[in-house]
Amino acid sequence: MTEKTVKGPASYFPSIEKKYGRPVGEWQELIRTSPLTRHMELVGWLKSAHGLGHGHANALVAATLAEGR
Repeated sequence: MTEKTVKGPASYFPSIEKKYGRPVGEWQELIRTSPLTRHMELVGWLKSAHGLGHGHANALVAATLAEGR
């Protein structure tokens, strides 16, 4: 049996859920409903308003924007 290794932004998702106690879907919904649209604006907002670290915020924004918000 082979395990599938998760790569890219999604590789951060388990640690984001564990550290911040919210499912990734909730974070993505916050991003989708934010009036901000630019990647780094959203990253900065997640860091300042919600206390996420840079890598975690960046991974969430990257994955969400890649899905088309």
